[in-house]
Amino acid sequence: MKKIIFTILLIVFPLFLITAAFIVIKTYGDVAQDLWLQRGDIIQNMEIKIPPGIGEPHSPVEEIPEDELTAADLILLGARQEVKNRTFYDASYAVLSYPGGDVSPDRGACTDVVIRAFRYAGVDLQQLIHEDMKENFRLYLQKWGLSGPDPNIDHRRVPNQVRFFERHGLPLTLEVEGHLDEWHWGDVVYWRFPDGRDHCGIVSDRTGKNGIPLVIHNAGLTREEDCLLRWEITGHFRYPVSSEQP
Repeated sequence: MKKIIFTILLIVFPLFLITAAFIVIKTYGDVAQDLWLQRGDIIQNMEIKIPPGIGEPHSPVEEIPEDELTAADLILLGARQEVKNRTFYDASYAVLSYPGGDVSPDRGACTDVVIRAFRYAGVDLQQLIHEDMKENFRLYLQKWGLSGPDPNIDHRRVPNQVRFFERHGLPLTLEVEGHLDEWHWGDVVYWRFPDGRDHCGIVSDRTGKNGIPLVIHNAGLTREEDCLLRWEITGHFRYPVSSEQP
């Protein structure tokens, strides 16, 4: 009898352990999955509800009547759509229509924030950069082994955007402290990360606690945050150049 009981225990106990382990994994797995799926909501809510001392939630541009919006205003509002859209970072090459081509709206690189922001203002950087590169290809960085321009990717590369704005936009100061009046919403800023990678964003009309404007950018998830001085500034441009902008 004892042998029978012992044999049953040998069979039942491991099954009990396996079942318990399955329940634990399933329970905590579901919790982990929920947290993972909610991560975008959590981050996004942080951007919508900016903590005191981090950024001013008031947006002067959003109070301007629609018929009075300038190009700079529309560029900013276009960039802010990327924040509301919770666009995740994805710099993958894609075959695009031309002109007006775009990658999946829920994805994009830092440069896609700039491209979409300008399109909101009626400016298609894909077409503008492609046409300029067709006529002046050797003036652009020869880094990717191409023999000619590629309208699928050229406008999505930071060096090409920088060269276009150098040629056709208004280059502005790279200094921030003591030059805040030279930074205006709708301006494009370019940085270099410590590892040498390039990055870019759109200057906001909202400011941080020190009066420095926030920037809308995508380095994982599109955010509007106090990061202008976080990395080395390598470029600052205004486009289009017109009398209606400061």
